[in-house]
Amino acid sequence: MSPYMLLMFSSILILGTMITLSSSHWLFAWTGLEINTFAIIPFMAQKNHPRALEATLKYFIIQITAAIMLLYSSTLNAWLSGQWEIQHMMYPAPLMLATMALALKMGLAPLHAWYPEVLQGLDFKVGLILSTWQKLAPLALFIQISHEYSILYIILGLTSILMGGWGGLNQTQLRKILAYSSIAHLGWIILIVHYLPSITFLLFLIYVTMTFTLFLTLYYMFSTSINSLSTSWAKAPILTSMLPFTFFSLGGLPPFTGFISKWIILNELTKQNLILVATIAALSALLSLFFYLRLSYAVAFTTPPNNLSAMLPWRFPFFFSPLFLTLSIMISSFSLPLSPSLLAFFLF
Repeated sequence: MSPYMLLMFSSILILGTMITLSSSHWLFAWTGLEINTFAIIPFMAQKNHPRALEATLKYFIIQITAAIMLLYSSTLNAWLSGQWEIQHMMYPAPLMLATMALALKMGLAPLHAWYPEVLQGLDFKVGLILSTWQKLAPLALFIQISHEYSILYIILGLTSILMGGWGGLNQTQLRKILAYSSIAHLGWIILIVHYLPSITFLLFLIYVTMTFTLFLTLYYMFSTSINSLSTSWAKAPILTSMLPFTFFSLGGLPPFTGFISKWIILNELTKQNLILVATIAALSALLSLFFYLRLSYAVAFTTPPNNLSAMLPWRFPFFFSPLFLTLSIMISSFSLPLSPSLLAFFLF
């Protein structure tokens, strides 16, 4: 893709998300989502490979289906209430249909089956956009319609946490593992969006920081499977030694950054007397923690056999500045002491 086309589609992608974020009218929000969807299609299809084209087609069909459901639900709500405002969606039928459409767009369980397959067919750079930026606009709509029927969000959140952890257990491809990790983390965010919408953006920002670090690290290490991950020490020893910290942070272990999200969500669920929901979410997170520890074991404790058919690469020449990735690793792993300041900034 030429630089001019890259700049144009990137600008359109940002524009579509900004339209949705700044809209309180369903038609404008829907228009922003569609602009956002069509802008990422060229990025997904630029790699002339059957898997990439298959992933692009699957993504297009799923997003169009979700867009039709969302347009129908908003039109039905306008017919029943006479209002096109996003925050005036009060009737159960259109609200449930809009919630399912947004869940389908974000890849939340039980509407998540398309997401790992699509992410598997993309490279890490486009997969990073799909896992972070493409979730922002639907999440903003989730926040605006989350004032009714909290039980629906609890079901979506718990199902996503459970399926995200369960689905990643038997995977060997890193992109599918990252997809199930994204499903589980978004499930945690959806759990709290009804009770504490002011803190949702902080939780999403922490998720984006950790996901960005992991995608970028795996991209620079040229690792697409657990087997290739076990030989990454020969490519970038220092970068490989820092990778388990990112996995521990994604698993929510203290004293790493990911513990902030788990602590805030479990604390708020306890305040809302949802002890059973908090317990199920915490136990389901152990599934995700298992495959994070499995990846950490493959990175830190596994060495390849000595009878390889080819020599191992040693310290590939990276054509990038390590400063940005270094800052990303530090923020995504060691920002727990900043949690009081972050909470004070986002709550007041």
